[in-house]
Amino acid sequence: MSASRKRTSLVTKLDQLECHFTWALKKDDIDLNRLDRQLKVDVERKEKLTQTYNALAYVKFLQGFQEEALSNLMTSLKLYKECHEEELDKSLIITYGNLAWINYHMTNYTECESYLQKVLKINENISSESSSVPEVLGEKGWTFRRFSYKYYEKSKECFKKALDLEPEVGKWNAGYAIALYRTEYREFTIEKSPAIKQLRRAIETNPDNDVLKVLLALRLVTYKSYEEAERLVEQALERSPDHPRVLRYAGKFFRNKGRVDQGIALLRNALELSPNSSFIHHQLALCYKMKKIELLQKGNHQARAQQVQQIRDQIIYHLEMATKHATGFITALSELALHYGEKHEISRAEQMFHMTFETAKEKNDNLHVVHFHYAEFQSYSKREEVLAIKHYMECLKMNPGSYEGRRSENKLKRIAEKRINKNTQVGKAYGILGFIHKEKGEKSLAIECYEKALSYGENDEYLTNLCSLRLSI
Repeated sequence: MSASRKRTSLVTKLDQLECHFTWALKKDDIDLNRLDRQLKVDVERKEKLTQTYNALAYVKFLQGFQEEALSNLMTSLKLYKECHEEELDKSLIITYGNLAWINYHMTNYTECESYLQKVLKINENISSESSSVPEVLGEKGWTFRRFSYKYYEKSKECFKKALDLEPEVGKWNAGYAIALYRTEYREFTIEKSPAIKQLRRAIETNPDNDVLKVLLALRLVTYKSYEEAERLVEQALERSPDHPRVLRYAGKFFRNKGRVDQGIALLRNALELSPNSSFIHHQLALCYKMKKIELLQKGNHQARAQQVQQIRDQIIYHLEMATKHATGFITALSELALHYGEKHEISRAEQMFHMTFETAKEKNDNLHVVHFHYAEFQSYSKREEVLAIKHYMECLKMNPGSYEGRRSENKLKRIAEKRINKNTQVGKAYGILGFIHKEKGEKSLAIECYEKALSYGENDEYLTNLCSLRLSI
């Protein structure tokens, strides 16, 4: 067989494997440097080591370091064999698959075929396809969750399939609970929330997992179940006072409850354990932002100007650190640009917003968030209400159900109501209200507002919207 035909034959077999190389993990969806650091922290903490080394190997491959990728896979295999005698275990399907692929890329075709044979032998000993093996589904779900928020739905699907096959296994219950926590955006009652129900089930099957308890507490707070939530956080902190994920989620919990100083203290402890965590730096920035808002609400801004600036400097520092450790952190980048604007560094803010818009468009990542923060910048730093309206509208149009979408709706309503109350630009005010109703699917109210807007003067955009709405009813 010619070398070309041999490679084609190998690729056909490789494509049928279940491993990182066949899961469509796209380089453009992943912040590789950030993920690299996170996985190395997991290695230091000895968390899910065989899975972590598998994931780290694929990250190194994407970064172009094939030798390091191979080394990490061999470490994963070694760690597995130290704990298990069986070499045909289902858990090795992914590691052997990755080893086959990396050896193929390194043109080690004999080794590649050897690992393909090992996968084949495992598959001969199991009654189902590799794609239906719980261990494969579990690691696949964990990988999707770890690599990018864009894969959270895929992660949820994998853990649900694993759980359907083995409903009593704790790690599948935990994986599915975390996936639901990260993908449940609709509001339910506390009794009907799938995330809350599954987090409770996951805690039953993983009673020592304190991260699950804090996540449940965070979700309970959204339904105002404060007493149970605080009890869970206290239990988690008492049992796991040095666990970075417990500390950071507990810090977020106390920020959400308005106990900002307590949140800052916990997040600073977490930062000592994970100094390069963009998540922790971002949470600290949000805590200081809350302190700034509280201070401004007390009034007498001139007397408090120095104190406000000191807090703003803390916000900017932590946002700069968050974006340093996660260069593609769109939300933190746009928040940083907004705070440069607050500090009257207008040119620097504009430059960062321009860069962040480009990055968000290129990555298809949180563009609505950038529009919201840019609208805030135009509204408060540049006093350009027309541009602010434009970008609030873009945010609402892109993601009406998001936090930023809801904030944009409220901002637009305030602008419209202020104009109507002052009897200035009333036609445009009703045009704004018509737009809000249109985006919310409230066609009759939108038509009513657009008709009022037209009564104050001809506007082609309002007329076009009015016609299209009438035709759709």
